[in-house]
Amino acid sequence: MATTTEASPPTSRHRWLALSVVLVAAFMDLMDATIVNIALPRIQTDLDAGYAQAQWILAGYSLTFALALITGGRLGDVYGRKRIFLIGVVGFVVASAVCGAASTPGLLIGARLAQGIFAAIMVPQVMSVILIMFDGRERVRAFGLYAAVLSLANVAGPLVGALLAQYDVLGLGWRAIFFVNVPIGVLAFVFGLLFMPESKADHPLRLDLAGVAVVSLASFALMYPVVQGREAGWPMWMVIVLIAAVPLFVLFAIMQRRRDRADGSALVPPVLFRYRSFAIGLVSLLILFSGLASLFLVLTYDLQIGQGWSPMVTALTGIGWPVGIMLTSGIAQQKAATHGRRLIVIGLMILVVGMIVLIALLDAAGPDVTFWHVALPVLGMGTGMGLCVSILANVVLADVPLHAAGAGSGVTNAVIQLGTAVGVAIIGVIFFGLTAGRADTHAQAVTAQLEQRLGQAGITGTAASEVVAGFRQCYQDKESSPDPAAVPASCRAVTADPRAAGPVQEAMMTARENNFAGTASSSLWYNAGVFALALLLTPFLPRGTRRFDQPEAPAASPQPATSG
Repeated sequence: MATTTEASPPTSRHRWLALSVVLVAAFMDLMDATIVNIALPRIQTDLDAGYAQAQWILAGYSLTFALALITGGRLGDVYGRKRIFLIGVVGFVVASAVCGAASTPGLLIGARLAQGIFAAIMVPQVMSVILIMFDGRERVRAFGLYAAVLSLANVAGPLVGALLAQYDVLGLGWRAIFFVNVPIGVLAFVFGLLFMPESKADHPLRLDLAGVAVVSLASFALMYPVVQGREAGWPMWMVIVLIAAVPLFVLFAIMQRRRDRADGSALVPPVLFRYRSFAIGLVSLLILFSGLASLFLVLTYDLQIGQGWSPMVTALTGIGWPVGIMLTSGIAQQKAATHGRRLIVIGLMILVVGMIVLIALLDAAGPDVTFWHVALPVLGMGTGMGLCVSILANVVLADVPLHAAGAGSGVTNAVIQLGTAVGVAIIGVIFFGLTAGRADTHAQAVTAQLEQRLGQAGITGTAASEVVAGFRQCYQDKESSPDPAAVPASCRAVTADPRAAGPVQEAMMTARENNFAGTASSSLWYNAGVFALALLLTPFLPRGTRRFDQPEAPAASPQPATSG
């Protein structure tokens, strides 16, 4: 088996084969964060899972994935990136098989938590492989492929989940969404074993177990409230836990400085943050990714829940995003050396303009929105993403010493996941806050329609007034519930008379269509603002890092940059 040191990259053929292997595995890992969404109602029914258990099935994966990314990245530096990657693949495949065979909610939740941990062991090795094995324009190209895979996985999760659930593959029902990982994972393991070169830090390191414990606790204190806060109603204890994350991260930083001075084996080497490219680049990624997942979440809320589109059609509106990335990533690869920061600016400007166009189209169409109202702006924004994201990823990691490639990759992936979680949490508060706040207005707007339909059903006078009042309360309660699928008690009461059930349901659908359509266009201003903020940060990025068209000196740690 070939072994690669950091001073001698593998042959070109094996470089791209190795990258293909880790990208396939990363696609599998990242897709699993969203593939469960479509099948969740079926899972709840089959396993008799409550709402809280369903949320853990959904969010548990993302939580443990985010918690373990920093540790997973450093494990590759210490024990070998190929070895850790293959361990992660095996663990993920086993956990996926357990998910597919689960007979109780508790077993499924435990397996989902394990999936997240093993995914976090695998994913940082992708950036490490790119950083170790590629230089110059090839590195930008490799990061562009990673960005396309990342975007495609986010879009493909709901789409693949819908296909597997709709066609009941092999009679497995929802279990197929987990079992599909098994053959993919087996192939990734075999090809990884054959074609991935081994690499690790060029001087002996020991795993910082105390650092692992503290950063895991700090990450949990930060991520758990962010992921679960809205559903839990933000109780005081959760706010306290979130605040506690600050001193825990401060303690972690102090511990890392001491460990680095002692033996150079800090989990996150403090020297990384002395590079402006790394520090400012991380902030840019945090902001950028807080706008991406939340964008598609708003579209899902509006099109699928509000307008009643099928999960498959809703997912297809996002296909243009990875297509757009692939269309322009070649330009980024060719021009990164001379126009890197300028391309980031152009890409972010396209994202901002694309968001404004999407908002205008959604606002004009209202509940009559069509597939193309969404798909075309998404395609345009994908081209902007293709221009900026691969260069930005290269900027973040360009000055990272190769012996800390795993640590830098782990931190970068953790920041991306944090940005995603924060964006989803914020947009959830905005979107559902607006739908609840506007509920009575939209209920009032369909009152005349409801009264007319009630009259046709033989309900008039005082009885009709009571139904209308009950409907308004029902709609308000439904839009205020953290569970969009829940049926409040007020809704069951207002439809107790069979004659009222049909008119009330029609009024409910009309009110929700109008409410969600208006709320979507309003909520997306958050995303436009986020992309604009990322654009405003670009002057603080260094004008240049290590040249894109020259190989780096792999064995030596570069001196910290003091200027742009």
